[in-house]
Amino acid sequence: MGEYLKFVDVTKCTGCRACMVACKNWNDLPAEIEEFDGSYQSHKKTTANTWNVLTFTEYENSEGSFEWLFRHSACMHCTDADCEKVCPEEAISHTQFGSVIIDTDKCVGCGYCVQNCTFGIVQLTTVKDDDGKERRIAQKCTLCTDRIEEGLRPACATACLTGAITFGEKEQMLQMAKERLTNVQSQFPNANIYNPSGINGTHTIYLLAEQPSVYGLPTNPAVPFSAKLWKDVAQPVGKSLIGVSAMAVVGAFVANSLFNKNHEDTTGGEDDEQK
Repeated sequence: MGEYLKFVDVTKCTGCRACMVACKNWNDLPAEIEEFDGSYQSHKKTTANTWNVLTFTEYENSEGSFEWLFRHSACMHCTDADCEKVCPEEAISHTQFGSVIIDTDKCVGCGYCVQNCTFGIVQLTTVKDDDGKERRIAQKCTLCTDRIEEGLRPACATACLTGAITFGEKEQMLQMAKERLTNVQSQFPNANIYNPSGINGTHTIYLLAEQPSVYGLPTNPAVPFSAKLWKDVAQPVGKSLIGVSAMAVVGAFVANSLFNKNHEDTTGGEDDEQK
């Protein structure tokens, strides 16, 4: 079996939140009731127990008309995933389908993945083990890998009534996105495909009606040097050559970089329309 993509066409989304309900039901996630803040959005952002959120953006277009912009926000399943690179326990990995998953048995709740997630998705929660002892773990959308293994689509894609969320083989979804972009450009002249090249693409791609920044997405995300240094140099070299003590020193230096990462480094730059 090859890689798969989730293709989200925001121009078809009506903001019904069926994707949120389906995700909660399938993954047996607890309800999280947030205090009403006057907005139409049910949750401010994704959490460790709310794996996708329907965002509502009030927007004035180039013609001066007001419109709502909706976006299904969930883990992007980056090809070059910061969370995977910075995890010291190798608890985060890619599956054969392209999804990024967290092994909660290995997770120690250090929070490196939370601090370095390109899209601010990964979060920590408190769980109890079989002995009743509490511990912290990271959780996020799994792209319903358990469903994919059984030949099923992710729950959010199955529940979407308008076809705004579709799921299939990677090349098929990329081609569908290109064809759909051509079809909507007369109505949405700023439409673009969001599949950032700086992280070698994602396994959740968007057709956006406006520029990524309008939807709260980073324009040109890229894996920071500190994450590459930790995953590709410090860990393998430290473990094989320089010993535990020296590895601790290197790890402390890199960890300081990871926890004090300037997120503007991954979100700045000119708009990069991928059409």
